[in-house]
This record gives sequence, C-alpha cells and structure tokens, in this order.
Amino acid sequence: MLIIDSKDCENIDKALKKYKKKFEKARILLQLRTRQSFTKPSVKRRNQVLKAVYKQQLASGKFED
Repeated sequence: MLIIDSKDCENIDKALKKYKKKFEKARILLQLRTRQSFTKPSVKRRNQVLKAVYKQQLASGKFED
C-alpha cells in the first residue's frame, strides 16, 4: 500500500503527482502484468539469455537481423 504524506495546505494536484511517481517507482503495475499468467522457469531463463545476447551484440556493434 502506498502512503503519501501531504500537508493540509498542499495542492491536490501535487499530491496526485507524488502518488503517481511513487506508484511508478514501486513497479506495481509491472508486477500485476507478470502475475496475470504463469511463465515457466525455463522460458524465463531463455528470455534472459536472449536479452543478454541482444545487448552484447548491440554493445559490440555486431547486431544482425
């Protein structure tokens, strides 16, 4: 649960902006999306390896389609 400390004289728009920023930093929406469906551990590992290979190719300048 996200708690925003707001003063009585603080504008509601500022408080809402603080809440949205805190919501993004907590990555709650990302967690909800990942929990919608189960992904097998082998698929997770495969995706991590593919991402690492892609990043390594980008860094070395040898990216091929």
